[in-house]
Amino acid sequence: MKKLRIYVDMDGVIADFEKAKKAGKPPSSSSQYNRPDLWVDYLHLDVIPGAEEAMSYLNEHHEVFIASTPPWTRIQVWADKRAWLEQWFPDLKRKLILTHRKDLLIGDVLIDDSRFRGQPDFQGEWFWFNQNWENKNWKACLEFIKKLENEKV
Repeated sequence: MKKLRIYVDMDGVIADFEKAKKAGKPPSSSSQYNRPDLWVDYLHLDVIPGAEEAMSYLNEHHEVFIASTPPWTRIQVWADKRAWLEQWFPDLKRKLILTHRKDLLIGDVLIDDSRFRGQPDFQGEWFWFNQNWENKNWKACLEFIKKLENEKV
């Protein structure tokens, strides 16, 4: 089996951004109310169910990097993402790539829940993740990766 180079997004894929958004208290400012990326506490996000086991498998069998897009106007979030990663996935703390252009990444697979940062133009396979859809959650994602493993032999 050939090792795949896999990029995994953080928020919405391994870090439960939606749960924090629902539980958080948005500011009264109407300009920030609809932008949870401007007020969610990134340092204390929960891990998405199934992510720890999936990442363990991926990290054992493939070359894995975290590719995340921090809010441009909240510099502290850049550090919070790194600290969160060290807490939950310490083996990946030096494999964090912060980018607003995921189409520039070179690899085999991109696992991401968004399509607004170049994901559709990624040159490898893009797995459009959604923890609430049975065909797009971690179980389905690992099945997708295992099919690719067999094709890449």
